[in-house]
Amino acid sequence: MGSEDILPDYVAPDLRSVFCGMAAGPRSAELGLYYAGHGNRFWPVLHRAGLVPEPLAVGDEARLLAQGIGLTDLAKGAWGVDAAVPAAAHDPDRLARFVETWRPRSLAFNGKRAAQVFLGRKRVDYGAQAFRGLPVWVLPSTSGAAARYWDETVWRAFGAALRRDG
Repeated sequence: MGSEDILPDYVAPDLRSVFCGMAAGPRSAELGLYYAGHGNRFWPVLHRAGLVPEPLAVGDEARLLAQGIGLTDLAKGAWGVDAAVPAAAHDPDRLARFVETWRPRSLAFNGKRAAQVFLGRKRVDYGAQAFRGLPVWVLPSTSGAAARYWDETVWRAFGAALRRDG
């Protein structure tokens, strides 16, 4: 755990969406790459859900950004599994400023915990929600540690919405 950003943001103006996780996982922090953990479904599901036209893999952050999809985390200066990230590391205000500055067309949470913190709700459901007029999607976590909650149908619905909305 530290005070500097563990992973950089991948962001540009007018993105179709930005994925937001809680914090870098242990393997991602070690390698400096998003969703690098063994068994993490993030990179393979992007293509299967119709979010990108070709399969991507760990290390393809720039290629994902070129497809109009960015990456960030709620706790930029911490790493670990969601439950181990201290509440003091959560920075929903930074994420709100990030969204206001970059104005992505939607925000997608990879897992419920970051969405709960950002939205200030104890309970959130998977699927589409709204935050100050911004479409927000809460997606089942791609982490191998969250395998029992995996449901690719929500990811496919998000892919369909992005294709429909541009």
